[in-house]
Amino acid sequence: MTAVLFLSVFLIAACGLIYELIAGTLASYLLGDSVLQFSTVIGTYLFAMGIGSYWSRFLHKVLVARFVMIELMVGLVGGFSSSLLFLAFAYTESFRFILYALVVVIGTLVGLEIPLLMRILKERFQFHDLVANILTFDYLGALGASILFPLLLVPRLGLVRSALLFGMLNAAVALWSTWVFREHLARTAGLRVACVLGLLGLAGGMLAADRITAMAEHNLYADEIILARTTRYQRIIVTRFKDDLRLFLNSHLQFSSRDEYRYHEALVHPGLAARPSARRVLVLGGGDGLAVREILRYPGVASVTLVDLDPEMTGLFTTHPLLSKLNGLALRDPRVKVVNEDAFVWLDQTREQFDFVVIDFPDPTNFSLGKLYTTAFYRALSRHVTAGGLVSVQSTSPLFARQSYWCVVETMKQSGWRTYPYHVYVPSFGEWGFVLASHAGSSFEVGGQLPDDLRFLTMANVGHLFLFPRDMEAVEVEPNRLNDQVLVRYYENDWSQVAR
Repeated sequence: MTAVLFLSVFLIAACGLIYELIAGTLASYLLGDSVLQFSTVIGTYLFAMGIGSYWSRFLHKVLVARFVMIELMVGLVGGFSSSLLFLAFAYTESFRFILYALVVVIGTLVGLEIPLLMRILKERFQFHDLVANILTFDYLGALGASILFPLLLVPRLGLVRSALLFGMLNAAVALWSTWVFREHLARTAGLRVACVLGLLGLAGGMLAADRITAMAEHNLYADEIILARTTRYQRIIVTRFKDDLRLFLNSHLQFSSRDEYRYHEALVHPGLAARPSARRVLVLGGGDGLAVREILRYPGVASVTLVDLDPEMTGLFTTHPLLSKLNGLALRDPRVKVVNEDAFVWLDQTREQFDFVVIDFPDPTNFSLGKLYTTAFYRALSRHVTAGGLVSVQSTSPLFARQSYWCVVETMKQSGWRTYPYHVYVPSFGEWGFVLASHAGSSFEVGGQLPDDLRFLTMANVGHLFLFPRDMEAVEVEPNRLNDQVLVRYYENDWSQVAR
């Protein structure tokens, strides 16, 4: 019996933390800025737990029945929280309000659980043993949840099913509590029926999880969703309208197949054409293989190393018939080596040198991505670029995110690079910016021979890419440093003004 009681504590703690992690993850997926979202969600959750713990002092009668109902309520609200948040984002303008309302409700209920359970068990254990054991299993449950969440739950079940599964665990704890504490209950039939109905409702939610997610996402995306995948790192969505395929990562558009050639030709060819002797090429990010496709147009390239964090991403663009066709089966080319690691960590560990580097990371919407645009990152990169080598960096829009763009340029300058900013018009995105960079003792001049089969770039128009009109000219900005990521703040401010 003692083991069952402390298993209940373990599960209660695990469930509470899972709901908190799901809320923070969903908020960061949908709103960006993971540090802000997790900080505010965790802070609100802990505050609400404090409220629940305080309110527990006012509960004096039928404690076991109250504990069972609170457990069931936690299971139902927490279990359906992810579904409600997805639907709220898709169908209402009140996502933030609903997010924090759910966090407050769940946190308050979780805050009630442990104090009530300790009061129920005080007659079975001495006080010091009770506190020690309850807190021990509470912390162990939190540890178990924090390990399971990123390694198993998100990649295998997704956010909706994970919440529902742990809601079922909460409801199961409520149900077996009616047997464990039956001597304290005057009536058990009604409680057991409620618990069973709750379990059935959550089980029904598990069966309908795909429909719930699809309903929300079909309202978010204008076109047919042909692929949806949740990985350890991101939510991958691919949509199709006639011959147009679009890739979205965490709701942010990455490319449209109708005009991505403009973006990727501009990203790769101005630099690589000017370095016809380049043999070893590095691509950081770009797990879709589209930049690799452009690089392989050069017969002199002997090897391409692609470093992308998400193996699901590179796997899809290697094996999926429609997606691999887009990159011309580039990731299957024997010259290409795929490395699934964090680029920041990989640069610190590798000793390889490269003649040309393409950096095609997503925009710096949060601090995890922002670290890949810092002086620390660009200095680490400089150790792996040969003396005459060049680096080409995707750098967001110099028109819509002007401060952000020139912050990337300034950051590279502060890191010891000579920079050559340029831009191109991509219909799906508008004006988009890039930065070419060379070592301080080297230089870059437009020239060389472009591949014959390009759809957009010619030697006649490459030079025009480096000319900026007045509304995109440089502005004064601070460099982006690892300990002070001003770029993420610039980016959020720039795009929030565009959205107004």
